Amino acid sequence: MKELIQTIVKPLVDFPEDVHVNVNEEDHRMTYQLSVNKTDMGKVIGKQGRVAKAIRTVVYAAGSSQQKKLFLEIVE
Repeated sequence: MKELIQTIVKPLVDFPEDVHVNVNEEDHRMTYQLSVNKTDMGKVIGKQGRVAKAIRTVVYAAGSSQQKKLFLEIVE
């Protein structure tokens, strides 16, 4: 899943080397924390959050077969 997030986000940003995904795993939930360069934040979020929503939709669909609930957070 981490590779999927990086594959989606890296082509969108100007600094792909600054794309990092951290995973926090708990009992019934997995949280993926996506961090990008500050100047690329707007590109990842998009107008009115449309790009972020699209990324979340793909990630949640890909992870729907897992037993744990997935969350994607975009952090600075």
